[in-house]
Amino acid sequence: MNDAVNTHIPAERLRQFPFDVAVVVVTILRPSLLRAVRSVYAQRFPGRVHVLVGVDKPDGDAALLEQIRAECPLQHMLTIVNLGYSTSARNGGLYPGACGGALRTILSYAANSRAVAYLDDDNWFGPDHLRTLRDALEGHDYAFSLRWFVERETAQPLCVDDWESVGPGAGAYRERFGGFIDPSSLMVDKLKCDEALRWWCFPLPEDASGMSEDRNIFNHLRTRQRGRGTGLATSFYVMNPGDCNHWLRLSWIGQKLGLEPPARPSTA
Repeated sequence: MNDAVNTHIPAERLRQFPFDVAVVVVTILRPSLLRAVRSVYAQRFPGRVHVLVGVDKPDGDAALLEQIRAECPLQHMLTIVNLGYSTSARNGGLYPGACGGALRTILSYAANSRAVAYLDDDNWFGPDHLRTLRDALEGHDYAFSLRWFVERETAQPLCVDDWESVGPGAGAYRERFGGFIDPSSLMVDKLKCDEALRWWCFPLPEDASGMSEDRNIFNHLRTRQRGRGTGLATSFYVMNPGDCNHWLRLSWIGQKLGLEPPARPSTA
């Protein structure tokens, strides 16, 4: 795939008219990309959906892109953006954000819809995610769902996250960050939230990992925009055992499900 931008539009849907919603997916071509995009294709959403897949530094099989192109439903449009280089500083690019550099910002502007949702390539949507978010967005600047915690090895949903991604002024991050919304649970009206979009490029200043862009855009949204939650857990977050919060999440889940507490990891 040599072109910077490759767009597959079924002939029946070749239209300039804006789509009802868009979904931005940034990927390094992990195998889970197929599950993520298929969950968008399977939405019980009555309108037209623009799916934008941006390739950061690829670390997987490019055949995945051909497969999601071949499976694209008639009511969807798929746009694949492969610049041929990474915009992220960790890969030699210019932007400090480690989660795709400037790709989420670029694709947000490229989306042919005011309503833009986001999906990490290792997560997925429940079938009513876009419909319920789009309904909640009406009359607001952004909307958000709740999410499920998912065990990585088995892809088994364990329980609803009642602690982290629960919105502004709530949850375990209320004091430190004013709350939190997982990117895969978020939808914005990109015209109303235009000033927020640049924050997808920039992590918190003290974050050496460069992975905290989501904190910055959340902070902008909660302090300057008007949002509404669906109250429904319709996104699925795959937990990373290497995350510094993994043990804490397992502890919360264990308490909720009545399981034995996990062993605390060694700090040696």
